[in-house]
Amino acid sequence: MAGLVLAEPAVAAPTETQDLLKQLPPVGQIPKRARIVDYEIAELIVLLRAKRLTSVELTEAYLDRIDTLNGPFEVYGDNGGYNAFVRIDRAGALAQAREADKLLRRPGKAGALCGIPFGIKDSVAVKGLEAKNGTHAYSGNMSHRDATVVARLREQGAVIIGHTVASAFSGSIAGTFAGNAWNPRFVPGGSSQGSGVATSARLAAATIGEETGGSIIMPAAANGASAIKPSLGLVSTAGVMPLSPGYDVLGPIARSVRDASLVLAAVLGPDPAPDPLTLAAPQPFPALPIKARSGQRPLAGTTIGIPQTDWMTRGGTGTPPAETYDADHRAAFERFKAELVALGATVKEFPGLDVTVAENDPYFRTSDRLPLPNGTVVSPASAVLSPNRYEIRYWQAVEAFATAHPANAAALTRQFGNLAQAAANAGAIPASVRDEGERRRRTLQANYQRALDEAGVDFMLVLPIGGQIGPRFGGTQLPNYRTFFQLPNALTWPMVTFPIGYDSTEGLPVNAAFWGPRFSEPALVQAALDYQDRHPEHHRAAPVDPVFPPAQARRSAPAEETVPPELSNDPLVAEEAWS
Repeated sequence: MAGLVLAEPAVAAPTETQDLLKQLPPVGQIPKRARIVDYEIAELIVLLRAKRLTSVELTEAYLDRIDTLNGPFEVYGDNGGYNAFVRIDRAGALAQAREADKLLRRPGKAGALCGIPFGIKDSVAVKGLEAKNGTHAYSGNMSHRDATVVARLREQGAVIIGHTVASAFSGSIAGTFAGNAWNPRFVPGGSSQGSGVATSARLAAATIGEETGGSIIMPAAANGASAIKPSLGLVSTAGVMPLSPGYDVLGPIARSVRDASLVLAAVLGPDPAPDPLTLAAPQPFPALPIKARSGQRPLAGTTIGIPQTDWMTRGGTGTPPAETYDADHRAAFERFKAELVALGATVKEFPGLDVTVAENDPYFRTSDRLPLPNGTVVSPASAVLSPNRYEIRYWQAVEAFATAHPANAAALTRQFGNLAQAAANAGAIPASVRDEGERRRRTLQANYQRALDEAGVDFMLVLPIGGQIGPRFGGTQLPNYRTFFQLPNALTWPMVTFPIGYDSTEGLPVNAAFWGPRFSEPALVQAALDYQDRHPEHHRAAPVDPVFPPAQARRSAPAEETVPPELSNDPLVAEEAWS
Protein backbone atom coordinates (compact mmCIF):
# COMPACT_ATOMS: atom_id res chain seq x y z
CA MET A 1 0.00 0.00 0.00
CA ALA A 2 1.44 3.34 -1.00
CA GLY A 3 -0.95 5.63 0.81
CA LEU A 4 -1.81 6.70 4.34
CA VAL A 5 1.65 6.55 5.92
CA LEU A 6 1.74 10.12 7.13
CA ALA A 7 5.10 11.74 7.77
CA GLU A 8 3.39 14.93 8.90
CA PRO A 9 -0.14 15.66 10.14
CA ALA A 10 -1.79 16.21 6.76
CA VAL A 11 -4.65 14.78 4.73
CA ALA A 12 -3.59 11.90 2.51
CA ALA A 13 -2.84 13.12 -0.99
CA PRO A 14 -5.41 12.30 -3.70
CA THR A 15 -3.07 9.77 -5.33
CA GLU A 16 -2.54 8.06 -1.97
CA THR A 17 -6.28 7.74 -1.38
CA GLN A 18 -6.75 6.40 -4.90
CA ASP A 19 -4.01 3.82 -4.30
CA LEU A 20 -5.84 2.79 -1.15
CA LEU A 21 -9.20 2.51 -2.88
CA LYS A 22 -7.69 0.15 -5.46
CA GLN A 23 -6.95 -2.29 -2.65
CA LEU A 24 -10.48 -2.25 -1.28
CA PRO A 25 -13.32 -4.32 -2.76
CA PRO A 26 -15.48 -2.63 -5.40
CA VAL A 27 -18.89 -1.59 -4.26
CA GLY A 28 -20.54 -4.51 -6.05
CA GLN A 29 -18.56 -7.02 -3.99
CA ILE A 30 -19.53 -5.63 -0.60
CA PRO A 31 -22.16 -7.91 0.93
CA LYS A 32 -25.32 -6.35 2.25
CA ARG A 33 -25.22 -6.16 6.04
CA ALA A 34 -28.27 -6.34 8.26
CA ARG A 35 -27.59 -2.87 9.68
CA ILE A 36 -25.55 0.15 8.64
CA VAL A 37 -23.54 -0.20 11.84
CA ASP A 38 -22.39 -3.71 10.85
CA TYR A 39 -20.27 -2.53 7.93
CA GLU A 40 -16.54 -2.48 8.49
CA ILE A 41 -14.53 0.68 7.91
CA ALA A 42 -12.99 -0.70 4.71
CA GLU A 43 -16.50 -1.26 3.36
CA LEU A 44 -17.77 2.12 4.55
CA ILE A 45 -14.93 3.91 2.74
CA VAL A 46 -16.23 2.42 -0.53
CA LEU A 47 -19.93 2.85 0.22
CA LEU A 48 -19.55 6.51 1.22
CA ARG A 49 -17.75 7.30 -2.01
CA ALA A 50 -20.31 5.39 -4.03
CA LYS A 51 -23.02 7.51 -2.37
CA ARG A 52 -24.78 4.39 -1.07
CA LEU A 53 -24.99 6.12 2.32
CA THR A 54 -23.91 9.38 3.91
CA SER A 55 -21.79 10.16 6.93
CA VAL A 56 -24.80 11.85 8.52
CA GLU A 57 -26.84 8.64 8.16
CA LEU A 58 -23.98 6.61 9.58
CA THR A 59 -23.34 8.96 12.49
CA GLU A 60 -27.04 9.16 13.33
CA ALA A 61 -27.22 5.35 13.33
CA TYR A 62 -24.43 5.16 15.90
CA LEU A 63 -25.91 7.99 17.97
CA ASP A 64 -29.28 6.24 17.98
CA ARG A 65 -27.65 3.10 19.35
CA ILE A 66 -25.83 5.12 21.98
CA ASP A 67 -29.17 6.65 23.01
CA THR A 68 -30.71 3.20 23.31
CA LEU A 69 -27.88 1.15 24.81
CA ASN A 70 -25.26 3.34 26.46
CA GLY A 71 -27.09 4.72 29.50
CA PRO A 72 -26.41 8.07 31.22
CA PHE A 73 -23.13 9.87 30.64
CA GLU A 74 -20.46 11.03 33.11
CA VAL A 75 -20.86 7.89 35.23
CA TYR A 76 -17.76 6.06 36.41
CA GLY A 77 -19.57 2.95 37.54
CA ASP A 78 -22.54 0.84 36.50
CA ASN A 79 -24.88 3.26 34.71
CA GLY A 80 -27.48 0.61 33.85
CA GLY A 81 -26.39 0.39 30.20
CA TYR A 82 -23.22 -0.46 28.33
CA ASN A 83 -21.57 2.74 29.62
CA ALA A 84 -19.12 2.57 26.72
CA PHE A 85 -19.24 6.34 26.16
CA VAL A 86 -18.73 8.55 29.19
CA ARG A 87 -19.51 11.70 27.17
CA ILE A 88 -20.40 12.56 23.60
CA ASP A 89 -20.46 15.66 21.44
CA ARG A 90 -23.69 15.06 19.56
CA ALA A 91 -23.91 18.45 17.86
CA GLY A 92 -20.21 18.43 17.01
CA ALA A 93 -20.35 14.91 15.59
CA LEU A 94 -23.29 15.72 13.33
CA ALA A 95 -21.60 18.93 12.18
CA GLN A 96 -18.44 16.96 11.36
CA ALA A 97 -20.55 14.41 9.47
CA ARG A 98 -22.17 17.14 7.38
CA GLU A 99 -18.74 18.55 6.52
CA ALA A 100 -17.53 15.06 5.65
CA ASP A 101 -20.42 14.60 3.25
CA LYS A 102 -19.48 17.85 1.52
CA LEU A 103 -15.88 16.67 1.10
CA LEU A 104 -17.03 13.29 -0.19
CA ARG A 105 -18.89 15.07 -2.99
CA ARG A 106 -15.63 16.67 -4.13
CA PRO A 107 -13.45 14.08 -5.92
CA GLY A 108 -9.95 13.86 -4.50
CA LYS A 109 -10.63 16.09 -1.48
CA ALA A 110 -11.67 13.54 1.12
CA GLY A 111 -9.19 11.68 3.30
CA ALA A 112 -9.49 7.92 3.45
CA LEU A 113 -11.34 7.93 6.80
CA CYS A 114 -13.65 10.76 5.82
CA GLY A 115 -17.07 10.36 7.43
CA ILE A 116 -16.14 7.43 9.71
CA PRO A 117 -17.35 7.84 13.37
CA PHE A 118 -14.81 7.21 16.14
CA GLY A 119 -14.71 7.04 19.93
CA ILE A 120 -11.63 8.23 21.82
CA LYS A 121 -10.42 6.97 25.21
CA ASP A 122 -11.16 9.30 28.13
CA SER A 123 -7.42 9.93 28.69
CA VAL A 124 -6.89 11.51 25.24
CA ALA A 125 -7.47 15.20 24.54
CA VAL A 126 -10.43 16.11 22.34
CA LYS A 127 -10.73 19.85 21.88
CA GLY A 128 -13.67 21.30 23.78
CA LEU A 129 -14.24 18.23 25.98
CA GLU A 130 -13.00 17.33 29.42
CA ALA A 131 -10.54 14.43 29.57
CA LYS A 132 -10.98 12.74 32.95
CA ASN A 133 -9.06 9.47 32.69
CA GLY A 134 -11.77 7.44 34.34
CA THR A 135 -12.37 9.58 37.42
CA HIS A 136 -14.24 12.68 38.54
CA ALA A 137 -11.02 13.65 40.31
CA TYR A 138 -10.14 15.23 36.96
CA SER A 139 -13.40 17.12 36.51
CA GLY A 140 -12.57 20.45 34.95
CA ASN A 141 -9.64 19.11 32.91
CA MET A 142 -10.75 20.82 29.71
CA SER A 143 -8.87 20.10 26.47
CA HIS A 144 -7.98 23.26 24.59
CA ARG A 145 -6.57 21.41 21.58
CA ASP A 146 -6.71 17.93 20.12
CA ALA A 147 -4.16 15.25 20.86
CA THR A 148 -2.02 14.54 17.81
CA VAL A 149 -3.88 11.28 17.12
CA VAL A 150 -7.25 13.03 17.23
CA ALA A 151 -5.95 15.83 15.02
CA ARG A 152 -4.77 13.30 12.44
CA LEU A 153 -8.14 11.58 12.44
CA ARG A 154 -9.87 14.91 11.92
CA GLU A 155 -7.50 15.75 9.07
CA GLN A 156 -8.71 12.56 7.41
CA GLY A 157 -12.30 13.80 7.81
CA ALA A 158 -13.19 11.34 10.59
CA VAL A 159 -16.13 12.09 12.89
CA ILE A 160 -15.27 12.24 16.61
CA ILE A 161 -18.32 11.12 18.61
CA GLY A 162 -16.85 11.60 22.08
CA HIS A 163 -14.95 9.91 24.88
CA THR A 164 -15.13 6.22 25.75
CA VAL A 165 -14.97 5.35 29.43
CA ALA A 166 -11.61 4.40 30.96
CA SER A 167 -10.74 2.54 34.14
CA ALA A 168 -10.11 4.87 37.07
CA PHE A 169 -6.79 6.62 36.44
CA SER A 170 -6.35 4.05 33.61
CA GLY A 171 -5.49 1.65 36.39
CA SER A 172 -7.11 -1.76 35.77
CA ILE A 173 -6.86 -4.46 33.09
CA ALA A 174 -10.23 -5.91 34.19
CA GLY A 175 -12.56 -2.91 34.39
CA THR A 176 -16.05 -2.65 35.87
CA PHE A 177 -17.41 0.70 34.65
CA ALA A 178 -18.60 -0.65 31.29
CA GLY A 179 -20.48 -3.86 30.58
CA ASN A 180 -18.93 -6.42 28.24
CA ALA A 181 -20.25 -6.07 24.68
CA TRP A 182 -21.37 -9.72 24.59
CA ASN A 183 -22.84 -9.87 28.07
CA PRO A 184 -22.85 -6.76 30.26
CA ARG A 185 -22.70 -8.89 33.43
CA PHE A 186 -19.06 -9.65 32.65
CA VAL A 187 -15.95 -7.51 32.84
CA PRO A 188 -15.06 -5.46 29.75
CA GLY A 189 -11.28 -5.57 30.19
CA GLY A 190 -9.33 -2.40 30.85
CA SER A 191 -8.21 0.19 30.98
CA SER A 192 -9.54 1.18 27.53
CA GLN A 193 -12.74 -0.59 28.51
CA GLY A 194 -15.20 1.70 26.73
CA SER A 195 -13.15 1.56 23.54
CA GLY A 196 -13.33 -2.23 23.49
CA VAL A 197 -17.06 -2.28 24.22
CA ALA A 198 -18.06 0.54 21.84
CA THR A 199 -16.45 -1.11 18.84
CA SER A 200 -17.90 -4.58 19.32
CA ALA A 201 -21.34 -3.36 20.48
CA ARG A 202 -21.63 -1.22 17.33
CA LEU A 203 -21.63 2.15 19.12
CA ALA A 204 -18.75 3.41 16.93
CA ALA A 205 -17.02 2.20 13.79
CA ALA A 206 -13.70 2.09 15.66
CA THR A 207 -12.03 3.61 18.68
CA ILE A 208 -8.67 4.75 19.96
CA GLY A 209 -7.30 3.01 23.03
CA GLU A 210 -4.24 3.73 25.16
CA GLU A 211 -2.00 1.13 26.75
CA THR A 212 0.71 1.18 29.39
CA GLY A 213 0.43 -2.55 30.15
CA GLY A 214 -2.45 -4.51 28.65
CA SER A 215 -4.88 -1.59 28.30
CA ILE A 216 -5.56 -2.10 24.57
CA ILE A 217 -5.06 -5.84 24.32
CA MET A 218 -7.19 -6.84 27.33
CA PRO A 219 -10.39 -4.93 26.44
CA ALA A 220 -10.06 -5.94 22.79
CA ALA A 221 -9.69 -9.59 23.82
CA ALA A 222 -12.52 -9.46 26.36
CA ASN A 223 -14.89 -7.98 23.76
CA GLY A 224 -13.74 -9.90 20.69
CA ALA A 225 -12.38 -6.86 18.87
CA SER A 226 -9.38 -6.62 16.55
CA ALA A 227 -6.73 -4.24 17.83
CA ILE A 228 -3.14 -3.19 17.36
CA LYS A 229 -0.94 -2.20 20.26
CA PRO A 230 1.88 -0.48 18.34
CA SER A 231 5.57 -0.33 19.03
CA LEU A 232 6.75 2.47 21.28
CA GLY A 233 7.40 5.52 19.11
CA LEU A 234 5.24 4.54 16.14
CA VAL A 235 2.30 6.74 17.19
CA SER A 236 2.55 10.08 18.98
CA THR A 237 1.25 10.19 22.55
CA ALA A 238 1.15 14.00 22.62
CA GLY A 239 -2.09 15.07 24.28
CA VAL A 240 -2.48 11.90 26.36
CA MET A 241 -2.79 11.94 30.13
CA PRO A 242 0.35 9.89 30.81
CA LEU A 243 0.84 6.96 33.13
CA SER A 244 4.37 5.79 32.33
CA PRO A 245 6.17 7.66 29.53
CA GLY A 246 8.34 5.15 27.73
CA TYR A 247 5.60 2.52 28.04
CA ASP A 248 2.45 4.47 27.02
CA VAL A 249 1.20 3.90 23.46
CA LEU A 250 -1.98 4.70 21.51
CA GLY A 251 -3.59 2.30 19.07
CA PRO A 252 -6.78 1.38 17.21
CA ILE A 253 -9.51 -0.98 18.37
CA ALA A 254 -11.69 -2.06 15.47
CA ARG A 255 -13.79 -4.97 14.26
CA SER A 256 -11.27 -6.31 11.75
CA VAL A 257 -7.50 -6.20 11.54
CA ARG A 258 -7.92 -4.57 8.13
CA ASP A 259 -9.83 -1.73 9.76
CA ALA A 260 -7.29 -1.43 12.57
CA SER A 261 -4.49 -1.25 9.99
CA LEU A 262 -6.30 1.51 8.09
CA VAL A 263 -6.63 3.55 11.28
CA LEU A 264 -3.06 2.95 12.44
CA ALA A 265 -1.70 4.00 9.06
CA ALA A 266 -3.65 7.26 9.31
CA VAL A 267 -2.29 8.26 12.72
CA LEU A 268 1.30 7.01 12.80
CA GLY A 269 4.30 9.15 11.96
CA PRO A 270 6.80 11.53 13.51
CA ASP A 271 5.67 14.23 15.91
CA PRO A 272 9.09 15.33 17.16
CA ALA A 273 8.38 18.49 19.14
CA PRO A 274 5.84 17.07 21.63
CA ASP A 275 6.88 13.41 21.31
CA PRO A 276 10.53 12.85 20.34
CA LEU A 277 10.08 9.09 20.76
CA THR A 278 8.40 9.10 17.34
CA LEU A 279 11.82 9.80 15.82
CA ALA A 280 12.80 6.21 16.70
CA ALA A 281 10.53 4.63 14.09
CA PRO A 282 11.85 3.95 10.57
CA GLN A 283 11.08 6.80 8.19
CA PRO A 284 9.22 6.28 6.03
CA PHE A 285 7.59 3.47 7.95
CA PRO A 286 6.90 0.40 5.80
CA ALA A 287 3.37 0.54 4.43
CA LEU A 288 0.88 -1.35 6.55
CA PRO A 289 -1.02 -4.03 4.61
CA ILE A 290 -4.79 -3.85 4.23
CA LYS A 291 -5.29 -6.76 1.85
CA ALA A 292 -4.93 -10.50 2.35
CA ARG A 293 -2.48 -12.34 0.15
CA SER A 294 -3.81 -14.68 -2.53
CA GLY A 295 -3.36 -18.41 -2.77
CA GLN A 296 -4.12 -21.31 -0.48
CA ARG A 297 -0.93 -20.98 1.59
CA PRO A 298 -0.28 -17.26 2.12
CA LEU A 299 1.61 -17.92 5.37
CA ALA A 300 4.17 -20.23 3.72
CA GLY A 301 7.65 -19.34 4.96
CA THR A 302 6.36 -17.82 8.21
CA THR A 303 7.36 -19.46 11.49
CA ILE A 304 5.11 -18.65 14.44
CA GLY A 305 6.37 -19.60 17.88
CA ILE A 306 4.34 -20.41 20.98
CA PRO A 307 6.47 -19.37 23.99
CA GLN A 308 6.24 -22.03 26.68
CA THR A 309 7.48 -19.69 29.42
CA ASP A 310 4.77 -17.09 28.80
CA TRP A 311 3.13 -18.16 32.05
CA MET A 312 -0.58 -17.79 32.78
CA THR A 313 -1.91 -16.84 36.20
CA ARG A 314 -3.91 -20.05 36.64
CA GLY A 315 -0.91 -22.36 36.26
CA GLY A 316 1.72 -20.14 37.74
CA THR A 317 5.41 -20.30 36.92
CA GLY A 318 6.44 -23.60 35.37
CA THR A 319 3.19 -24.64 33.66
CA PRO A 320 3.09 -24.21 29.85
CA PRO A 321 0.30 -21.77 28.99
CA ALA A 322 -1.93 -24.08 26.95
CA GLU A 323 -2.14 -26.53 29.84
CA THR A 324 -3.95 -23.84 31.87
CA TYR A 325 -6.62 -22.94 29.28
CA ASP A 326 -10.19 -23.94 30.01
CA ALA A 327 -11.87 -26.37 27.62
CA ASP A 328 -13.31 -23.73 25.28
CA HIS A 329 -10.10 -21.71 25.07
CA ARG A 330 -8.03 -24.86 24.55
CA ALA A 331 -10.32 -26.05 21.76
CA ALA A 332 -10.20 -22.66 20.02
CA PHE A 333 -6.43 -22.53 20.43
CA GLU A 334 -5.86 -25.99 18.93
CA ARG A 335 -8.22 -25.28 16.03
CA PHE A 336 -6.53 -21.94 15.39
CA LYS A 337 -3.08 -23.53 15.26
CA ALA A 338 -4.34 -26.07 12.73
CA GLU A 339 -5.87 -23.29 10.62
CA LEU A 340 -2.57 -21.40 10.60
CA VAL A 341 -0.76 -24.56 9.48
CA ALA A 342 -3.34 -25.07 6.74
CA LEU A 343 -2.52 -21.56 5.55
CA GLY A 344 1.13 -22.54 5.21
CA ALA A 345 2.62 -21.37 8.51
CA THR A 346 5.04 -23.37 10.59
CA VAL A 347 3.66 -23.26 14.14
CA LYS A 348 5.89 -24.62 16.87
CA GLU A 349 6.45 -24.48 20.58
CA PHE A 350 9.68 -22.90 21.76
CA PRO A 351 10.96 -21.81 25.17
CA GLY A 352 10.71 -18.07 24.68
CA LEU A 353 12.48 -16.13 27.40
CA ASP A 354 11.74 -17.04 31.00
CA VAL A 355 11.91 -13.68 32.74
CA THR A 356 11.83 -15.37 36.13
CA VAL A 357 15.41 -16.54 35.49
CA ALA A 358 17.81 -13.88 36.76
CA GLU A 359 20.32 -14.03 33.93
CA ASN A 360 17.58 -13.66 31.31
CA ASP A 361 15.99 -10.53 32.74
CA PRO A 362 18.03 -7.83 34.42
CA TYR A 363 15.22 -5.25 34.06
CA PHE A 364 11.57 -6.39 34.14
CA ARG A 365 11.08 -9.01 36.87
CA THR A 366 14.51 -8.89 38.47
CA SER A 367 15.03 -8.74 42.22
CA ASP A 368 18.15 -6.63 41.65
CA ARG A 369 18.12 -3.10 43.03
CA LEU A 370 20.30 -0.17 42.03
CA PRO A 371 21.89 1.96 44.79
CA LEU A 372 21.19 5.69 45.02
CA PRO A 373 23.52 8.33 46.52
CA ASN A 374 21.26 8.75 49.57
CA GLY A 375 21.69 5.11 50.53
CA THR A 376 18.31 3.87 49.26
CA VAL A 377 17.78 1.58 46.28
CA VAL A 378 15.45 1.45 43.27
CA SER A 379 14.48 -1.27 40.83
CA PRO A 380 15.88 -0.99 37.28
CA ALA A 381 12.39 -0.28 35.94
CA SER A 382 11.83 2.46 38.48
CA ALA A 383 15.24 3.91 37.59
CA VAL A 384 13.86 4.40 34.07
CA LEU A 385 10.18 5.19 34.60
CA SER A 386 10.43 7.54 37.58
CA PRO A 387 12.85 9.95 35.83
CA ASN A 388 10.67 9.74 32.73
CA ARG A 389 7.73 10.91 34.82
CA TYR A 390 9.84 13.58 36.46
CA GLU A 391 10.94 14.96 33.07
CA ILE A 392 7.36 15.58 31.99
CA ARG A 393 6.47 17.09 35.39
CA TYR A 394 4.02 14.24 36.03
CA TRP A 395 3.49 14.86 39.76
CA GLN A 396 3.89 18.62 39.45
CA ALA A 397 1.13 18.73 36.84
CA VAL A 398 -1.24 16.82 39.11
CA GLU A 399 -0.37 19.11 42.01
CA ALA A 400 -0.99 22.20 39.88
CA PHE A 401 -4.34 20.81 38.77
CA ALA A 402 -5.31 20.03 42.37
CA THR A 403 -4.39 23.58 43.40
CA ALA A 404 -6.54 25.00 40.61
CA HIS A 405 -9.41 22.61 41.47
CA PRO A 406 -9.43 22.34 45.29
CA ALA A 407 -12.59 20.22 45.31
CA ASN A 408 -10.59 17.50 43.55
CA ALA A 409 -7.52 17.65 45.78
CA ALA A 410 -8.56 14.98 48.29
CA ALA A 411 -9.26 12.38 45.60
CA LEU A 412 -5.96 13.11 43.87
CA THR A 413 -4.06 12.86 47.14
CA ARG A 414 -5.65 9.46 47.81
CA GLN A 415 -4.46 8.28 44.42
CA PHE A 416 -0.97 9.78 44.31
CA GLY A 417 -0.01 10.33 47.93
CA ASN A 418 2.54 13.04 48.66
CA LEU A 419 3.07 14.56 45.22
CA ALA A 420 5.97 16.78 46.22
CA GLN A 421 7.79 13.88 47.86
CA ALA A 422 7.23 11.60 44.85
CA ALA A 423 8.64 14.26 42.54
CA ALA A 424 11.63 14.82 44.82
CA ASN A 425 12.37 11.09 44.97
CA ALA A 426 12.26 10.76 41.20
CA GLY A 427 14.37 13.85 40.71
CA ALA A 428 17.03 12.40 43.03
CA ILE A 429 17.74 9.47 40.69
CA PRO A 430 21.06 10.40 39.00
CA ALA A 431 21.66 10.04 35.27
CA SER A 432 24.12 7.19 35.87
CA VAL A 433 21.46 5.07 37.59
CA ARG A 434 18.91 5.90 34.92
CA ASP A 435 21.42 4.92 32.23
CA GLU A 436 22.01 1.60 33.98
CA GLY A 437 18.28 0.96 34.00
CA GLU A 438 18.08 1.75 30.29
CA ARG A 439 21.05 -0.54 29.60
CA ARG A 440 19.30 -3.36 31.41
CA ARG A 441 16.12 -2.73 29.43
CA ARG A 442 18.09 -3.01 26.18
CA THR A 443 19.70 -6.21 27.47
CA LEU A 444 16.27 -7.70 28.09
CA GLN A 445 15.22 -6.73 24.57
CA ALA A 446 18.34 -8.33 23.10
CA ASN A 447 17.85 -11.49 25.16
CA TYR A 448 14.28 -11.91 23.98
CA GLN A 449 15.25 -11.27 20.37
CA ARG A 450 17.98 -13.91 20.71
CA ALA A 451 15.40 -16.41 21.98
CA LEU A 452 13.36 -15.87 18.80
CA ASP A 453 16.40 -16.00 16.53
CA GLU A 454 17.79 -19.19 18.03
CA ALA A 455 14.44 -20.91 17.57
CA GLY A 456 13.98 -19.52 14.04
CA VAL A 457 10.74 -17.79 15.06
CA ASP A 458 9.43 -14.74 13.18
CA PHE A 459 6.85 -13.76 15.80
CA MET A 460 4.84 -15.30 18.63
CA LEU A 461 1.32 -16.56 19.30
CA VAL A 462 -0.37 -16.31 22.72
CA LEU A 463 -3.86 -16.08 24.17
CA PRO A 464 -4.16 -12.87 26.24
CA ILE A 465 -6.93 -14.48 28.30
CA GLY A 466 -6.97 -18.24 28.87
CA GLY A 467 -10.31 -18.80 30.56
CA GLN A 468 -13.80 -17.36 30.67
CA ILE A 469 -13.69 -13.85 32.07
CA GLY A 470 -15.42 -13.16 35.37
CA PRO A 471 -18.37 -11.02 36.47
CA ARG A 472 -18.09 -7.26 36.93
CA PHE A 473 -19.29 -7.56 40.52
CA GLY A 474 -19.03 -10.29 43.10
CA GLY A 475 -16.43 -12.65 41.67
CA THR A 476 -12.93 -13.10 40.25
CA GLN A 477 -12.71 -10.65 37.37
CA LEU A 478 -9.97 -12.40 35.36
CA PRO A 479 -9.52 -16.01 36.46
CA ASN A 480 -6.75 -16.76 33.91
CA TYR A 481 -4.64 -14.29 31.94
CA ARG A 482 -1.04 -13.73 30.88
CA THR A 483 1.04 -13.12 33.99
CA PHE A 484 3.47 -10.94 32.04
CA PHE A 485 0.84 -8.82 30.29
CA GLN A 486 3.14 -5.80 30.69
CA LEU A 487 6.14 -7.45 29.06
CA PRO A 488 5.45 -6.25 25.49
CA ASN A 489 5.41 -2.67 26.79
CA ALA A 490 8.65 -3.18 28.72
CA LEU A 491 10.18 -4.54 25.51
CA THR A 492 8.54 -1.77 23.39
CA TRP A 493 7.24 -4.53 21.06
CA PRO A 494 3.90 -4.52 19.16
CA MET A 495 0.95 -6.87 19.57
CA VAL A 496 -2.08 -7.61 17.38
CA THR A 497 -5.15 -9.34 18.82
CA PHE A 498 -8.26 -10.68 17.08
CA PRO A 499 -11.10 -13.15 17.79
CA ILE A 500 -10.74 -16.84 16.91
CA GLY A 501 -13.94 -18.20 18.48
CA TYR A 502 -16.49 -17.98 21.29
CA ASP A 503 -17.02 -20.01 24.44
CA SER A 504 -19.82 -22.54 24.63
CA THR A 505 -21.50 -21.35 27.85
CA GLU A 506 -21.89 -17.56 27.67
CA GLY A 507 -20.91 -16.92 24.05
CA LEU A 508 -18.01 -14.73 25.17
CA PRO A 509 -15.12 -14.20 22.73
CA VAL A 510 -11.83 -16.08 22.59
CA ASN A 511 -9.01 -13.92 21.21
CA ALA A 512 -5.51 -14.80 20.08
CA ALA A 513 -2.60 -12.40 19.74
CA PHE A 514 0.52 -12.17 17.60
CA TRP A 515 3.48 -10.27 18.99
CA GLY A 516 7.07 -9.80 18.01
CA PRO A 517 10.03 -7.45 17.61
CA ARG A 518 9.74 -3.70 17.63
CA PHE A 519 8.32 -2.25 14.41
CA SER A 520 7.24 -5.66 13.11
CA GLU A 521 3.64 -4.40 12.68
CA PRO A 522 3.53 -5.09 8.91
CA ALA A 523 4.33 -8.79 9.40
CA LEU A 524 1.91 -9.22 12.33
CA VAL A 525 -0.90 -7.41 10.53
CA GLN A 526 -0.38 -9.32 7.28
CA ALA A 527 -0.60 -12.69 9.00
CA ALA A 528 -3.75 -11.65 10.86
CA LEU A 529 -5.28 -10.30 7.63
CA ASP A 530 -4.58 -13.59 5.86
CA TYR A 531 -6.31 -15.46 8.67
CA GLN A 532 -9.36 -13.20 8.90
CA ASP A 533 -9.82 -13.29 5.12
CA ARG A 534 -10.22 -17.09 5.25
CA HIS A 535 -12.08 -17.19 8.58
CA PRO A 536 -14.32 -14.08 8.70
CA GLU A 537 -16.99 -15.68 10.85
CA HIS A 538 -15.28 -14.67 14.09
CA HIS A 539 -14.66 -10.96 13.59
CA ARG A 540 -17.96 -10.39 11.77
CA ALA A 541 -20.11 -11.88 14.51
CA ALA A 542 -22.19 -9.33 16.39
CA PRO A 543 -23.56 -9.49 19.93
CA VAL A 544 -27.30 -9.55 20.46
CA ASP A 545 -28.46 -6.19 21.80
CA PRO A 546 -29.12 -6.56 25.54
CA VAL A 547 -32.29 -5.38 27.25
CA PHE A 548 -31.21 -3.14 30.10
CA PRO A 549 -33.35 -2.54 33.19
CA PRO A 550 -35.35 0.67 33.47
CA ALA A 551 -33.70 3.61 35.17
CA GLN A 552 -35.46 3.08 38.50
CA ALA A 553 -34.14 -0.50 38.73
CA ARG A 554 -30.51 0.33 38.06
CA ARG A 555 -27.93 -0.38 40.70
CA SER A 556 -26.06 2.51 42.24
CA ALA A 557 -22.64 3.18 40.78
CA PRO A 558 -19.57 2.61 42.97
CA ALA A 559 -17.44 5.70 43.52
CA GLU A 560 -14.26 4.15 42.12
CA GLU A 561 -13.00 0.81 40.93
CA THR A 562 -11.17 -1.37 43.40
CA VAL A 563 -8.03 -2.54 41.60
CA PRO A 564 -5.95 -5.40 43.03
CA PRO A 565 -2.26 -4.56 42.48
CA GLU A 566 -1.75 -7.56 40.19
CA LEU A 567 -4.40 -6.14 37.82
CA SER A 568 -2.79 -2.70 37.71
CA ASN A 569 -1.65 -1.16 34.45
CA ASP A 570 0.98 0.85 36.30
CA PRO A 571 4.22 -1.13 35.93
CA LEU A 572 5.60 0.15 39.23
CA VAL A 573 2.44 -0.77 41.14
CA ALA A 574 2.51 -4.22 39.55
CA GLU A 575 6.19 -4.51 40.39
CA GLU A 576 5.40 -3.98 44.09
CA ALA A 577 2.82 -6.78 43.88
CA TRP A 578 5.44 -9.14 42.39
CA SER A 579 8.06 -8.35 45.03
